[in-house]
Amino acid sequence: MTAPDVTVITAVYNTMPYLTGCLTSLVEQTIGRDRLEVIAVDDGSTDGSARELDRFARRYPGTVKVLRQPNSGGPAAPSNRALEQATGRYVFFVGSDDYLGPQALERLVAAADRYGSDVVLGRTVGVNSRYIHQAIFAETVVDVDLFDSALPWSLSNTKLFRRELIERHGLRYPEDMPVGSDQPFTIEACFRAGRISVLADYDYYFAVRRLNARNITYRSRHLERLRCAESLVEFVAGLIEPGKRRDAVLVRHFAWEIAKLLENDFLRVDRETQERVRAGVQALAERYLTDDIREQLPVEARVRLAAARYGDLDHLLAVIRQDAEQGSPAAVADGDRWYAGYPGFRDPRQGIPDAWYEITDSLADWVARLDTVSFVFEGTRALLVTARSPRTDLADLATEIWIGAGDAAGVTTAVTADATGTTVRARIPLDRVLADATPGGELRTIQTHVEVHGNTGVAAVRGPRRPVPQRAVLRRGSRLYVFTSTTNHKGQLVIAVAPVTPRRLMARLRRRLPQGGK
Repeated sequence: MTAPDVTVITAVYNTMPYLTGCLTSLVEQTIGRDRLEVIAVDDGSTDGSARELDRFARRYPGTVKVLRQPNSGGPAAPSNRALEQATGRYVFFVGSDDYLGPQALERLVAAADRYGSDVVLGRTVGVNSRYIHQAIFAETVVDVDLFDSALPWSLSNTKLFRRELIERHGLRYPEDMPVGSDQPFTIEACFRAGRISVLADYDYYFAVRRLNARNITYRSRHLERLRCAESLVEFVAGLIEPGKRRDAVLVRHFAWEIAKLLENDFLRVDRETQERVRAGVQALAERYLTDDIREQLPVEARVRLAAARYGDLDHLLAVIRQDAEQGSPAAVADGDRWYAGYPGFRDPRQGIPDAWYEITDSLADWVARLDTVSFVFEGTRALLVTARSPRTDLADLATEIWIGAGDAAGVTTAVTADATGTTVRARIPLDRVLADATPGGELRTIQTHVEVHGNTGVAAVRGPRRPVPQRAVLRRGSRLYVFTSTTNHKGQLVIAVAPVTPRRLMARLRRRLPQGGK
């Protein structure tokens, strides 16, 4: 029997009803079932996922294979088990709550054969406002460099891999990582690959944000995330020699996995856990956070990492509270250099070098920082945003000021200075937000744009501490879209747009009904 062109692997744990859509998208691929092998590993599901897998295996016996095992606590073990059974020339991993575009596998395999690629990425889009980093998908590129591209920001395993590469290097998932176990696998595959290609000509992969938010990634805790961050950094350090190439990968981990440990929700963690996390971050920063990495970090992450590295827990908490409770600190000028005046700046007790606070090259971005005063929908026409800057000279310093939602520009209706700062009022038309939204919905950050000394500055508008979500419904043709404005986990004001679908409507009804639907 001829080996299939591609084996699709999916680890399954309680993903109904999303699993049905996932499996359907696989068996209906235009590549044809004679060129396809699907291996689904049921990791001890209890919600009916096992029955659904059996239904597809019975219906497509030559294509769908089901393996079973007790729950392992994460996707690593089931993925490894499936790799042992895979027979395709290529392997593709899909989350069991996600789905593929109809032509995805045919296009991916064709590209890998045409270019001789060991790894191929297809453009990924988010569904239900799931955030997907898009920089790597800006254009189709035949040969991408792991160390000179946005690839380190797209390290999920949802890619096409040449199986010969996997087996030659014995690539497997670390089973001691409940979160992020796909990243070491993907990093080493990309490091070992002779060629990595990116396809931006089609929507290949649809990453779904589950409305019940039970995915393990959504609910992992600080100490678990710290252990996974430590594992990731140590893995990269062991794989790649010190220098700019290693830093090109590690900057992602310091800016994302490690910095996220010190976000505003850190204030709500018990003190013992806070100290353990701070000490863990301190150790990572002392060993691996180079000057080159520091210079690429956004100032909030940079200052918080400096507080963890050089200061004690109380100093770190003071820095986080500055952003979370008081807003952006004043900018401090010293000659032609500018610094963010966070707690600890030039405090001899902390001994933190000025470089950790410097904002000279991003002064325009700093000036663009505003705090939300209010946000409300103007019927179904626009989102009205009122925001505040601590600068009384904002209108003099910035030659242009406007607030928008992603690429959807708003209209500034007023800029008013007083003795304590400046108030900016803006109107963001909803039809502009909807105009280039993806079919599955989109989440956009509300941002301020300014022109300062010939430079353009952009910064997310900081949301209120206890937001009351605002909603509006807009009809376009025969479809209805729900707009929701609220604050995200970073404390930023956001607007989400999503189509009203039967599944979304039923999920909302289930959440509102008492247990048992009574």
